[in-house]
Amino acid sequence: MVSREWLGGRAAVVLTFAVAVASVVVGIANIGAPPRPIGPVAALVPEFVPTIAGFTGALTGFVLLAAAFGLRRGLRAAWYATLVLLPITALQGALQSNERALPLMALSAVAFVVLLANHRRFTRDLDLTATELAALAAIVGAQTYGTVGAFALRDQFTGLNNLVDAFYFALVTGSTVGYGDITPTTPIARLFGMSVLLVTVSSFAVALGVLLTPAIEARLSKALGRMTETQLELLENHILVLGYGDLTEPILEELAGKARYVIITQDADRARLLSDRDLDVYTADPSDVSSLERARVDTARAVVVATNNDAEDALAILTARQLNPDIRIVAAASNRENVEKLKRAGADTVISPTTLGGHLMAESALGGDSEKVEQQVLAEEPSKEQPADDQRESDDATAVEDGGDATAVEDGGDVAADADEEPTADGGDADGAR
Repeated sequence: MVSREWLGGRAAVVLTFAVAVASVVVGIANIGAPPRPIGPVAALVPEFVPTIAGFTGALTGFVLLAAAFGLRRGLRAAWYATLVLLPITALQGALQSNERALPLMALSAVAFVVLLANHRRFTRDLDLTATELAALAAIVGAQTYGTVGAFALRDQFTGLNNLVDAFYFALVTGSTVGYGDITPTTPIARLFGMSVLLVTVSSFAVALGVLLTPAIEARLSKALGRMTETQLELLENHILVLGYGDLTEPILEELAGKARYVIITQDADRARLLSDRDLDVYTADPSDVSSLERARVDTARAVVVATNNDAEDALAILTARQLNPDIRIVAAASNRENVEKLKRAGADTVISPTTLGGHLMAESALGGDSEKVEQQVLAEEPSKEQPADDQRESDDATAVEDGGDATAVEDGGDVAADADEEPTADGGDADGAR
């Protein structure tokens, strides 16, 4: 069964990235290549058009790459930009009059349809920081100043005759390349050239700082055992592990390779150790509203709470249930007396390791085959036919029957771990794990 991620936003991102790469490759391949007309209208295309289309197609591909990264973040602005660029890319492919452009045109059409079908997935507003806005304004302002000024002083430059030459001069000067084909001939023009050099180089330096800052932030965040804002924004269909304790490590081992999960813990030292193992760790209070909101509890598939402090676990469960009433919450109770309390806090399933362990030890002391029961619990395959609600209604937790009630983490499924209540000697039900 195809995952809903591949039928949704991820498919749009992957297809956009593929179109961008194809546009760059096809554009570069067709620059300067002799045109080979194909199709009924190919004869009407002038010879210079394929070369221009290849050059501009490569540029469009680079812009689409930036748009694809914006789509990964769910930006609505990136969705609009991609929606405009895809038809342009297809048109550029058609004008290149080359069979190499046919896959590009087909990819553009498919990506356009997928993007339209998933418009509801891209709802985030583009929130630029003051530094980013300043960098954009500096680049645009510097290039405008250099272009307009050079065009106004074109009589005092050699080789500068139009706006294209003026823009070329400003860009070459700002990049400090200086080919020497356009040179000032008067003192005023030389002073203007020096001012363009200072302004444009400064604007590029600001933009470079803006681009490097997120990379440096990511490095520092990893060293401190934290996730960056970008990583948090990309979370979807993940499992939140709230807190870290002795019971958490076996859970992480079971989840490894089956689902993406994020650990939220206040322990900075523990967070660094987990981060060194390449695990996603968010250093924050797992019972805090803002922490769970930033960890995208609204898009998570399940929540697991299993520390050694039932009181803190109850607060984390209450917060998660408040922020996402429909999410699946699985918890472990350190004390069997707290099982019902954690259920009332909002947990769908609560397991008491002490109750289960005590049952196995008593079974072993009485001469029962406790190892067989333990192996069944550990190796139990999830029942895909029996609903979880029916499993929780079972009354006997003293034995694990074939095809019984222990539900593990299914590949691509929900997180659950149910064990039924254990009858006491007087006929009542002791606190157990559902």
